[in-house]
Amino acid sequence: MRYLTSSFILMSVFCWFKTKAEFFTSIGQMTDLIFTEKDLVNSLKEYIKAEESKMSKIKRWAEKLEALTSTSTSDPEGYLGHPVNAYKLVKRMNTDWQELERIVLQDPADGFINNLTVQKQYFPSEEDEAGAAKALMRLQDTYKLDPDSISKGKLPGVKHSAFLTAEDCFDMGKIAYNDGDYYHTVLWMQQALKQIDEGEDTDISKSEVLDYLSYSVFQLGDLFRAIELTRRLIALDPTHERAGGNLHYFEALLEKEQHEGKVNKTAFEEPKTVSGIYERPPDYLPEREVYEALCRGEGVKMTNRRQKRLHCRYQDGNRNPRLLLAPIKEEDEWDSPHIVRHYDVLSHEEIETIKELAKPKLARATVRDPKTGVLTVAHYRVSKSAWLEEEDSAVIVRVNQRIEDITGLTAKTAELLQIANYGVGGQYEPHFDFSRRPFDSNLRTDGNRVATYLAYMSDVPAGGATVFPDFGAAIWPKKGTAVFWYNLFKSGEGDYRTRHAACPVLVGSKWVANKWFHERGQEFIRPCGLTEVD
Repeated sequence: MRYLTSSFILMSVFCWFKTKAEFFTSIGQMTDLIFTEKDLVNSLKEYIKAEESKMSKIKRWAEKLEALTSTSTSDPEGYLGHPVNAYKLVKRMNTDWQELERIVLQDPADGFINNLTVQKQYFPSEEDEAGAAKALMRLQDTYKLDPDSISKGKLPGVKHSAFLTAEDCFDMGKIAYNDGDYYHTVLWMQQALKQIDEGEDTDISKSEVLDYLSYSVFQLGDLFRAIELTRRLIALDPTHERAGGNLHYFEALLEKEQHEGKVNKTAFEEPKTVSGIYERPPDYLPEREVYEALCRGEGVKMTNRRQKRLHCRYQDGNRNPRLLLAPIKEEDEWDSPHIVRHYDVLSHEEIETIKELAKPKLARATVRDPKTGVLTVAHYRVSKSAWLEEEDSAVIVRVNQRIEDITGLTAKTAELLQIANYGVGGQYEPHFDFSRRPFDSNLRTDGNRVATYLAYMSDVPAGGATVFPDFGAAIWPKKGTAVFWYNLFKSGEGDYRTRHAACPVLVGSKWVANKWFHERGQEFIRPCGLTEVD
């Protein structure tokens, strides 16, 4: 933080999505950190044991020599009159004290430090920590969780307890502050202050929290509260130079606005709040509220009339020989556009094999830049993905063939099987699977993505739904099932209703497999309709 000026403050914004693959985007890879930490704990315990052994030896030396010197110093000449004592004194000074010096200079920490140095290359970075904090904030916003519930670990479907200390909450607030996100700064600094007020033992002082909080509420337009909080800060720390400067600036600004008639001299209209919480600022995503409501299971437009049009059936892939004796169970999830779910398309054994094949290849998922057509990482897609080829395993051959049989589409121009793992707050905000412009060379050859086959390879205790904001559908992950829809009309035009999103994972780990079919080769399987929107 710095002094306020008329141009306010210059913020250093974290660019937490770079080309490196962050740990927090994949639970599959974060599990490695658990075992790394366990190894470090064992190494630390060995160091403590060695340090205790060393101190025990030194202590025994000290106790023995203390008794000896107590006797020798009481009558030095008499003590040395005994030739054995004279010999042992010379021996101790020449040999034994040097041995003690060697013991003292031994550093049992070497083994632990060496292990730590090796493991640190796999540690998450500051960038990863910021990303994990922002993932928590994303969950907070999407699922309308208050900081107190998150701090106490009160989340639906959790198996293990967890909590945030006042220092954790303070660090969350600082990360938001450094990103220019004053809305979340206020929420988390208020939570840190609450926990300190409740008597939590912490090294974080109230004045540190109030320093960030007072400026952040000012940035949100609450001038009166900024003045009140700054006065509290000065009462705690009268020598706080920055707070004094800020208070002078706030009061001068208030006086100026009162003089210009911008605020009433006896009353001040505070920024709009809901239950005492400042209103969340709008962002770049127009359907944010609809999308997040669907993620919470709210606003789903499944009417009784629509429900009656949905059916379930056995599907044999138009009498495909491989499905005649074992047809697939198919259920309608939505009527228009038509979305179906297939059951038991992947076995547990196949899922585990696919996950193990994918883990070494997982890398930060990318999207195509709409302006340049170049693949790049983006803050609205937070996951890790891998592409599996049929040469990787017979399981991939079998799964690809099964998907081709079920859909009836040819996979000759389809993309490789993509495996994605969504970790802490992992999501993919509303997007189209089909490409618009510019097309890359592959699309010019194989055509656009005509259809999506999305298989769920894990159950998700909370969150992680696939939602369609345009028509209000929410589809929840079920392990071993898959959903299928067409992205293009039969004319080849994009069906803009299919804009969809992968909701943030609130609790658990979400694994999916995607198969995207392209237009070329489907001409006689799915011929053009009579109108543009058939």
